[in-house]
Amino acid sequence: MAPLQVPPGTAERARAVLLAARTRAALLAACIAALAFCVGDAVAGSYPFGSRTRSVNDLGNQFVPYHAHLWDLLHGTADGGLFLNWQSGYGSSFLPDLGTYVSSPFALLVAFFPRDRIDLAVYAVTVLKIAAAAAAMAVLLLALRPGRWWAAGALGASYALCGWTLMQASYNPMWLDGLIAFPLMCLVAEWARDGRRPYLSVVVVALCWIANFYTAYMATIGAGLVLIARLLTERTDDPRVPGRREWLWALGRAARSTVLGIGLSAPLVLTIFKGTKLAYPGLVQEFQPKPWSDLFGRMLPGTYGFATPSTYVDTVALLLAFALPFHPAVPRRTRTVWTVLVLAVTASFQWKPTHLLWHAFSTPNGSAYRETFVLSGMMVIAGWFAFAHGLPGRRQLAWATGVMAALVAVTRWGADEGVTGDGTYPLLAIGLVATLGALLLLRWAADREAGTGGGTGPGPDVPSTTQKGKGLGSLRAGTVTGVAALPVVLAALLLIGTQIGQSAMSNAWATRKRLTTMDDYGQWGRRQTYEHDAVEKADGWPAYRTDPGREQTVGNDPLMVDGQGAQYYSSLTADTWTKTLMALGGGWTSRGRSLQSLDNPVTDVIFSVGARVHSLPDPHQDHVNPPPDVPPTVTRQQVPPLVTMRNAAPAGRYGISPFRNQELLLGSAVYRTPDTQLHDSEGALQHPTPKGYRIHGARTKPLSSTYRITASCPTDSQVYFSAPDFKGRVTLPGAAPVDFLGRMPTHRAVVQRLGKVPGHGGRFTFAVRAVESGMLSTNGVGCLDPARLAAAERRLAAGAPTGIHVTDDGVSAKLPAGAHGYAVVAAPAIKGWICSTNNGPSRPAHSYLGLISVPVTAGATSVSCSFTPPGLHLGEAIGGASLLGVAAIAALGWWRGRRRPEEDGGAEPVRQEPAALV
Repeated sequence: MAPLQVPPGTAERARAVLLAARTRAALLAACIAALAFCVGDAVAGSYPFGSRTRSVNDLGNQFVPYHAHLWDLLHGTADGGLFLNWQSGYGSSFLPDLGTYVSSPFALLVAFFPRDRIDLAVYAVTVLKIAAAAAAMAVLLLALRPGRWWAAGALGASYALCGWTLMQASYNPMWLDGLIAFPLMCLVAEWARDGRRPYLSVVVVALCWIANFYTAYMATIGAGLVLIARLLTERTDDPRVPGRREWLWALGRAARSTVLGIGLSAPLVLTIFKGTKLAYPGLVQEFQPKPWSDLFGRMLPGTYGFATPSTYVDTVALLLAFALPFHPAVPRRTRTVWTVLVLAVTASFQWKPTHLLWHAFSTPNGSAYRETFVLSGMMVIAGWFAFAHGLPGRRQLAWATGVMAALVAVTRWGADEGVTGDGTYPLLAIGLVATLGALLLLRWAADREAGTGGGTGPGPDVPSTTQKGKGLGSLRAGTVTGVAALPVVLAALLLIGTQIGQSAMSNAWATRKRLTTMDDYGQWGRRQTYEHDAVEKADGWPAYRTDPGREQTVGNDPLMVDGQGAQYYSSLTADTWTKTLMALGGGWTSRGRSLQSLDNPVTDVIFSVGARVHSLPDPHQDHVNPPPDVPPTVTRQQVPPLVTMRNAAPAGRYGISPFRNQELLLGSAVYRTPDTQLHDSEGALQHPTPKGYRIHGARTKPLSSTYRITASCPTDSQVYFSAPDFKGRVTLPGAAPVDFLGRMPTHRAVVQRLGKVPGHGGRFTFAVRAVESGMLSTNGVGCLDPARLAAAERRLAAGAPTGIHVTDDGVSAKLPAGAHGYAVVAAPAIKGWICSTNNGPSRPAHSYLGLISVPVTAGATSVSCSFTPPGLHLGEAIGGASLLGVAAIAALGWWRGRRRPEEDGGAEPVRQEPAALV
């Protein structure tokens, strides 16, 4: 039977009123979410409402610096472009980083803030994303079933302020795009059921995957499950509802939109995928499910746990979701399907195969429950069904309260002590009483309204709202009269106030706890301004590099304060660069993903670092004895240009000694590596193992953990010390102490200068104070001869190419007459570089001990190299094919319209909908 036809005028009025209701719901949801989040930060005294920093963990180290680099790109001041980042890691691939961290459309808003307010810009983007997620969920709820617009807005805010947002995504703002993606993908599923908006569906999917493909992948799985649940709850005995054959068409339309949308995002997504494959391997983590009591306990307000799923939704949404299975006004099929769906998704978090499915078949580092926002969204939808089908009565609320009590009992006597906080149970009790009172008041108002001839709520056999012309029935009936208006307003204010208070306090609790459990970094302040100004004054790129310095503020200082440094922190840090820097004596944290600057004159010559910033330790990190607030200094060094010539291939491969490796890459011997002897605190000579000297460290016993190393070097040499696995302090007589922060495999200590050889040369001894046990190399001392290094630099500069031109995605140079051998670019030989000589055919770049090189034969006069992120060309091909697919759908629709012109211009077919109070 054909769907019910509605006269055109009625349909247009209905759509206008429905659009107004959805707009009001979206605005209310956005305002509630933004207000509650900001209030929570204000209560916690967090930036920008207090003195406590927000920049914990990767927010300070990665996300804020990448937004700063995006600001530079948008304002045309960055060194590099979309493909190549010349500032980090002496030249790194940027498109995968852009797609991972700052490809969200919201990120573009940072361009409207001053650069020295980048922290505020990121905070504003975070709040806007949370508000957008709330608005999207509110619109989705009214699309799933008509009901009170303010209730849809309130529950939309419940979703946006879920525990996953407050605990994890608020300081991982790129994940918040997944929070927005889930309701949007569910809307795409609704359009697929109705056979509407095929082009908009493709665009929405593409934008979700471009904004953040990782969480969009999870949102796509969740939306698919919601679509299946929606199809299963269709009433097959209703002649106006399509049969099971239409289900297949709906699934096909949804799959088509999803595949084409993902295809359009392929140029970005495939470069990220390829970049991940080429990245230095991080921690391989095995999934270990957490106790069920912890999982259930995290549903309560005011809880915290980095390794447990953040399943919190406010008591309003949680109580309604618990009431759904017992609510007779909701069709039995809907109750059953949605209860089973929520329970099944919850169980999937604890089973390894489904855990891997949620996380693209790889257990992530850190939190292993990153898909939790999907469960929160499903619980909010379940709560909406319990509300919009007809308000639950006393019996249903009693059952829901009983489930809540069981949840509290399991948490109180089963969960770990650190899961709940001091405010958990008071917040829950207050919220529960307020929610029950508001719902009972609403039920009384609805009964009073029905008794005075007002609107009637839907009965248990009314079909669910899913088809075209949603909400027509609710527009014809259900307007609240003055009899019950005041109780409804009071109940609405009570519900909204409850969720604002609960979520604000939960956010404040999580914010405070993060500062006590995670690394934190200062907001932009005087230190960053000093560093930025120093870099700007010394900058000479591309004639030479200006490194922001060894004493870093965050893990991506070159992006934060500009310059061109070795530092680079990303999930996509290239394996090639990590291994090259490691061979040269570089240090890292995050198991090789966060590379640190090398303050070494030999590597500065190799990488054309002509200016280097030297800052005192960050006062934010030294809370006991902060250093004085003074500007940094800048040292300059004569260095060759970015491209140099080598007459022959390397004389060997990298070995264990960083000093020999530096000489190998430099092409000159500049170090002396003396034999060393190690004595313990009592003067006893220590004998090395095959791996080196084993030392024992203790924080509380400095005397027993202090060793002495004896070596012999020429006068005027500079003493450098290599101890990758050492954590402690090294002191050379007459020089300031130097701290080493090694703790393999998570932390690798960088080679550092201890000072000038004391006395008149010859034998000397320096102290090694170990904080933790570890290993010291038997050849860890290197004595640099400055005169030899200066001669090596002059030799490289004399034979270097001229006319070096650096672009946003490459470099070119004119070769000196008679050049032969290898032109070496002082940048890591990451995948994607292609080079040519004399504008001839391009071939993949060679690697000269980890740097880009081009073989040069007699007669060559120029060399040029360009970079394209691996995976981009394949992604472009897939994207082009997807565009053809969209064009084919448009052509097919046009052809069908030409064959059936009698169907054009008629009224949109709609289904009758149940009445509801609005």
